[in-house]
Amino acid sequence: MAAGFRALPLPIVQLSLAAVLKCGQSFRWSVFPLPSEAATPDPGSPTHEYRFCLRDRLVCLRQSPDTLFYRSVFPQSPIAISATQEALQEAETLAWLRDYFQLDVDLVKLYDDWSMRDPVFMKLRDRFSGIRMLRQDPWENLVSFICSSNNNISRITQMANTLCKHYSPPLVSLPPPGSTESESYYPFPPPSSLAAPEVGSALRKLAFGYRGPFIQRTAEMLVNAHASENPQGGREAAELWLMTLREMETSAAREELLKFIGVGRKVADCVLLMSIDKREVIPVDTHVHQIAIKHYGLRGSSTAKANMTPKLYDEVNTKLGNIWGDYAGWAHSVLFTADLKSFSSYGLPSPSPSTPLAHTPKLLKIAVTMPLTPPLTASPSLASKKRSRRTMVQEVVNDLPVLVDSAGEGVSLGGDSSLADRVKKRRRLVTAAYTANEAL
Repeated sequence: MAAGFRALPLPIVQLSLAAVLKCGQSFRWSVFPLPSEAATPDPGSPTHEYRFCLRDRLVCLRQSPDTLFYRSVFPQSPIAISATQEALQEAETLAWLRDYFQLDVDLVKLYDDWSMRDPVFMKLRDRFSGIRMLRQDPWENLVSFICSSNNNISRITQMANTLCKHYSPPLVSLPPPGSTESESYYPFPPPSSLAAPEVGSALRKLAFGYRGPFIQRTAEMLVNAHASENPQGGREAAELWLMTLREMETSAAREELLKFIGVGRKVADCVLLMSIDKREVIPVDTHVHQIAIKHYGLRGSSTAKANMTPKLYDEVNTKLGNIWGDYAGWAHSVLFTADLKSFSSYGLPSPSPSTPLAHTPKLLKIAVTMPLTPPLTASPSLASKKRSRRTMVQEVVNDLPVLVDSAGEGVSLGGDSSLADRVKKRRRLVTAAYTANEAL
């Protein structure tokens, strides 16, 4: 392990960074492949480094099957810190990790419970193990999901990073693993940095579209409502107020979130689940609706997108909540991740080198021989032209090797060229024969 990293024993079935940090919960984690120092890499060694910029430090993570490795990078200071201060900083980072990843929750026990409740989950649990819910900063989480409206993970990630680069000063610079060129890291901007009236139009120019004014007006509402309160621990009063929603009942906290511009039921529920500790909440969109239809017997079309009415939203939420129980929102995240296109090959064994087509057990025969049609009853000249065309094509076809299946049906392939080349040649000649005779 690289110097400076500390080890936290943690099996990957409790936390899979590769899944959790890329499944649409958080959008600012940077991922870097680690350079291999050996000709044959150790399968138990970390393969990637994950970085996330907090307001006072950069957190770097690596993971092996049984250990989470972590370290913190701080802004350079002209004054050397004492060993006691360094130990305190590391303790703070560890406390943040335990809180952010909610490591007090035994994920394996939850998977066991969901598997007993749900045969669909049972089939997915081994392939999609280690997917747990993050406990994010409510302010960043709120803004990120305002950006999520009619959007995808890649663009939301771009928007979150754009906000940081344009409205926060760089905190630290650090080169990627195996590189010497440093990259700058920026913390997420506080509400006051996004509350000015001109921010909305500026964000529009930065490709946020209608979401830009939504972000600005939400920040302005928070700042105006809590400007008289005292900040604590480096956080603004508006950020601290959002954290108090964790102490409210789910319905009351949801009503508070729905007051903000650009926040509907789904965005509010994402924030409730991912940063306000409401573990039972299931954010419902057309994607989740389709999962409920496909796997859980909810009535509806599996192809057409339904209008997400409040009644339908509650119906999906109740249906899935009854299946998964108190941590239904967590279980939903596993099913949601499993259905993402970007995770279509996740957890599957690496494919073996391609087998040559000549040895594949599947049928390779390609039907190119044209069946002779009955004689035409047209004029002699037209019939003669048609017969001439068919004869010419048939001669071309008969001169080409025939493709067969691996069981030996038909005639063996001949020639020194590859199978693909012979197929292409066969098709070209047949096409050319037809084209050349179109004028006949």
